[in-house]
Amino acid sequence: MSTLEQSRRLVTEIPGPASLELTKRRAAAVARGVRSTMPVYAVRAGGGIVEDVDGNRLIDLSSGIAVTTIGNSSPRVVDAVRAQVADFTHTCFMVTPYENYIAVAEQLNRLTPGSGEKRSVLFNSGAEAVENAIKIARVHTRKPAVVAFDHAYHGRTNLAMALTAQSMPYKSGFGPFAPEIYRAPLSYPYRDGLAGEQAAERAIRAIRRLVGADNLAALVIEPIQGEGGFIVPADGFLPTLLEWCRQNNVVFIADEVQTGFARTGALFACEHEGIEPDLICTAKGIAGGLPLSAVTGRAEIMDASHPGGLGGTFGGNPIACAAALAAITTIESDGLVERARQIGQLMTDRLSRLQADDDRIGDVRGRGAMIAAELVKSGSTDPDPELTGKLAAAAHAAGVIVLTAGTFGNVLRFLPPLTISDDLLSEALEVLAGLLGEL
Repeated sequence: MSTLEQSRRLVTEIPGPASLELTKRRAAAVARGVRSTMPVYAVRAGGGIVEDVDGNRLIDLSSGIAVTTIGNSSPRVVDAVRAQVADFTHTCFMVTPYENYIAVAEQLNRLTPGSGEKRSVLFNSGAEAVENAIKIARVHTRKPAVVAFDHAYHGRTNLAMALTAQSMPYKSGFGPFAPEIYRAPLSYPYRDGLAGEQAAERAIRAIRRLVGADNLAALVIEPIQGEGGFIVPADGFLPTLLEWCRQNNVVFIADEVQTGFARTGALFACEHEGIEPDLICTAKGIAGGLPLSAVTGRAEIMDASHPGGLGGTFGGNPIACAAALAAITTIESDGLVERARQIGQLMTDRLSRLQADDDRIGDVRGRGAMIAAELVKSGSTDPDPELTGKLAAAAHAAGVIVLTAGTFGNVLRFLPPLTISDDLLSEALEVLAGLLGEL
């Protein structure tokens, strides 16, 4: 557990004078295309707290967008990284390989859904993992096309942007994008009211019409959407799509970049419906805050590429691999899958009580420590991005780090570290409830 005091404390307005001074330096040094949620600058973080340069302590409900799932500077990760830095920092696995890379691949093959023989390959970011999964699917199937879904987010590289649904801020002005990408309708229970199988049949009809199975290499989907608004598909949607893929030689790629590694109250979100994807992309929570990602999947698919076809200078960096092994040990040893379920229950209970008293909370959804509230205009289901933005800004000023999401900009999403205390989590939710009442 972090030595950082686990309490919210505001000693200045948010942002404080030291943060304001850094903002001036930032404007002169950093490209304006980089945007930050919080107007403060961090100096320490741990447990459920981030401390800024002015000494303010903020309750963290973001985990750096689902990265510090096991807590910031988690002790086993710190120890493993220190030891590895002292031994060597880089050789490039494609030049002089090392055991840590193999050990991470072995753990991923063991932990990810699916009982058959598996292989893994390591990269740096979620977008890299998604792009490489598609490369692997294309070389395996000898087909070009890829289907992604409404509200999807898969990253900021060119192919990943093509897969991503939302134009602003991720795609606008950055085209042209990679070809042979098609989009199918998602299951969005709050807005479409369809059962999972119905929604899947609607998607399959669209896929047949748009591209046809004979041309389709892969279907890529987030088991619970992240940036799209924490949309949990109706039960049966994912299994029906997977079955169709298996019947039609289409590779089913699960993008578990945001949902993986205990975040949803299972090690991977696919487990909630018992599905075994052909390929699974992981990143974010994999290495306790260090940059690492992976593609893991069925051996016959993963081995389709020619030697040298997969890789990257920094992919599976030894320091990140050491951190990943320590993060996996921490998840399993400290019971963090169960802790994610407890956090999910606490958040869902409090937000559902708030929803019962305020019809501007249209929907409360999610799994484990990945929970969202969709805000709408009173008396309707019309999205209310203005209220969402005001509530988030008020929370930031009150010392609570929250994120927004959703195609319509009207979703508050909660991704607390699994090391947060119940007291801190409850306090943050009470702050939000009070602010919503004031608005």
